[in-house]
Amino acid sequence: MQPLTLNAADVSMWVSRMWWPTLRIGGFLLAAPVASEAVVPGLVKIVLTLALAFLLGPLVLVPAGLSIFSATGMLTAVLELLIGVAIGMVVQVAFEALVFAGQSISLTMGLGFATLVDPQRGAQVPVLGQLFMIFGTLTYLAINGHLMLLAVLARSFQTLPIGAPLDQGIFLSLVLWGAHVFDTGLLIALPAVIALVIVNLALGVVTRAAPQLNLFGIGFTITLMGGFFVLLAGLDGIMSGITTLINSALMAASSLVGAPTTGVP
Repeated sequence: MQPLTLNAADVSMWVSRMWWPTLRIGGFLLAAPVASEAVVPGLVKIVLTLALAFLLGPLVLVPAGLSIFSATGMLTAVLELLIGVAIGMVVQVAFEALVFAGQSISLTMGLGFATLVDPQRGAQVPVLGQLFMIFGTLTYLAINGHLMLLAVLARSFQTLPIGAPLDQGIFLSLVLWGAHVFDTGLLIALPAVIALVIVNLALGVVTRAAPQLNLFGIGFTITLMGGFFVLLAGLDGIMSGITTLINSALMAASSLVGAPTTGVP
């Protein structure tokens, strides 16, 4: 049996084949939903990055002569990170829209004072924003959105090969998608907001008709109860809107890298 021999060329080739997918996958995990959460230990993210790089390594076509330490290699490394971040950010922005929708309803129903510490942002977030975020996360996992997003990431190594010129329209599409997502988040909250505005208008008419009523004593209670009633009555519509938003985000991620559109009805 001949002994196993290693030379510098073999080691350099193996390192190169692992280095480039690691950059894109690492950027992806920095921005993707669930995986980017601060509660996920850094060691878990590193192990997951290396494991995915090992699995996706055979799909990666590394241009001949692309050196890691050259100026071209450093520019390519930055582009790989940006591509990974862009793929994960497309879906992450949808979750931010859900938080925005919850905040809009909270402020309208007088629940803006009830906040929780969001471990991801390190800031106070209204409870309804956190509730919508939980709904979105459960929906994302229920429709196997994490697997779809990993499939988009794997496909990106073929549609956006390493070292190839990057179309600047990708980042423009990401910005336009972010604007569209927040419009969708506002539409999710709009029925509840309109119903609560009607409740507030009714309270204003009652106050004008009977000034002796203590509006601050009964108005807050009525608005709060009306808000909970509207949320319960429109829960099916809210969940349908959340599912549509998450599914649209997954399809947008597929379109971003030029992969076949995937999603669930």
